[in-house]
Amino acid sequence: MRVCFAEGYFAPLPDGHRFPMGKFPALHQILLEENLISESDVVTPQEASRDDLSLVHDRVYLDDLVDGTLDRKSERRMGLPWSAALVRRSRLATQGTILAMQMSLEDGISANLAGGMHHGYPSYGEGFCVLNDVAVAVRCLQRDSPVSKVLLIDLDVHQGNGNAFIFDGDDSVFTFSMHGEKNFPFKKEASDLDVPLADEMEDGPYLDELARHLDTVYELAQPDLVVYLGGVDVVSGDRFGRLSMTRKGLAARERTVLLSARERAVPICIVLSGGYASSYEETADLHAVVHREAARL
Repeated sequence: MRVCFAEGYFAPLPDGHRFPMGKFPALHQILLEENLISESDVVTPQEASRDDLSLVHDRVYLDDLVDGTLDRKSERRMGLPWSAALVRRSRLATQGTILAMQMSLEDGISANLAGGMHHGYPSYGEGFCVLNDVAVAVRCLQRDSPVSKVLLIDLDVHQGNGNAFIFDGDDSVFTFSMHGEKNFPFKKEASDLDVPLADEMEDGPYLDELARHLDTVYELAQPDLVVYLGGVDVVSGDRFGRLSMTRKGLAARERTVLLSARERAVPICIVLSGGYASSYEETADLHAVVHREAARL
């Protein structure tokens, strides 16, 4: 499976920052060491162009990002301190998702070893999301390819509020989000289908909920492409997750989503989204689960 990755996916953060930036290079290394990918499978993106970013994001916001003129309130909302390296990282990851979506149409499956920044709004960043890579990539794909309908399967424990907002009323993109009912963001947007989950939900009820909704989602969306935002913050012990799934349950979830696309012969593009285990190494290992399941299938 081809994947997108760049060394620039890592941007330095202050000591003790809550965001596990090290998970990106760590995941890349795990996949190589386990022979889930080879060096020849890795596609290195450049930074997403200003024109492409402008398909989703406001000019003033992009100016502030590039020029480093975000105010402190905007930085706090973003959850990350501004730096040129952070902006470059976000643009690289966005281009990685653009390329990964294109590759999934060619190969049937592909991944970006970053991305899924689903809290990004047109005029601001939120929840560790500087840009909304998925929204930008979908708009690029619809502009440049014959793809007409896209299904976003968002299983991060936090609602994909940015995507719900951006694609509200857009029949070409179906947004499906299963997320913690009482978790961030505390003001939810309306996805095309939202499935709120109770705190401490375990494997069985979670997987039942997913299986119960997938047929409906595909029937309503009729997608040419699935984009899977496979956040691993559903696993017990995640610092921000509040669910109680096991690694075995996570593997079953990944199999269910991958098979749902394969059985319908719909290409699927995998992006990371969130994960906040006790270390960035453990977080990366959880993100690797979907790649292990893809290899088995």
